[in-house]
Amino acid sequence: MHTVWKGSISFGLVNIPVKLHAATENKDVKLRQLHKECHTPISYKKVCEGCQAEVKDEDIVKAYEYTKNKFVVLDEEDLENLRKENEDKSVEIIDFVKLEEIDPIYFEKTYYLSPDNTGGKAYVLLRKTLEESGKIGVAKITIRSKEQLAIVRVYKNTLVMEIIHFPDEVRDVGDVPNIPSVEAVVQKELDTALMLVEQLTTEFDPTKYTDDYRTALMQLIEEKKAESTVVANERRPLPDNVTDLMSALQASLDKTKKPKTRKRTTTTRTKKNA
Repeated sequence: MHTVWKGSISFGLVNIPVKLHAATENKDVKLRQLHKECHTPISYKKVCEGCQAEVKDEDIVKAYEYTKNKFVVLDEEDLENLRKENEDKSVEIIDFVKLEEIDPIYFEKTYYLSPDNTGGKAYVLLRKTLEESGKIGVAKITIRSKEQLAIVRVYKNTLVMEIIHFPDEVRDVGDVPNIPSVEAVVQKELDTALMLVEQLTTEFDPTKYTDDYRTALMQLIEEKKAESTVVANERRPLPDNVTDLMSALQASLDKTKKPKTRKRTTTTRTKKNA
């Protein structure tokens, strides 16, 4: 399993060398875009909106748009220094709370935590502590130059780290439009709805839920593959400058010229025959 982060987690004086592994993966079926006429893959270029020229990576700078069409340009050196100041690989658990106190709206992404070579004993200690206390740890971690709020909890026999949103990243529920005000509910309708919930209540079994669309799409792809397969044409190199363009034009011109027919001279032969 690929390691996305390596460092340590501490609570009190206990330090645990750990590795971070993505616990989930995106199973979406990715479809490519081809040119309808020649089935060549479509590519995308970085183009300047002002001069309509293609821009290379080395000619791009980063900026923050603080108001419409007004930017603050940030030097790569400044950003690198900022990253170095915040790339501490040590994660300290700040607080311990109950999991049910955190609404699921805060949860973003889950990672598995595995102990590094010397962290097995401390890993088991933290796992057992969380299990016995019924609590989870709240911590901060920097991943890919971004500081994240996180919780550490136990999933089966493994410690997991859940990246959660900061409070200011969760939009105010009061801004949601058209929410009905409190209205009286007909008791008969409520009783019927509660009866339906009771009939459909069961223990959660994640294996019973499948992505039916993805399954049907893969089946369609396999059927199409058996019928016929399209081989993408190779990309034709485009002329880089005026010289290449002129060469291409000259070659096209030469190709359209009719070959000159050689005139037969009969004068010499006639003199010889005479």
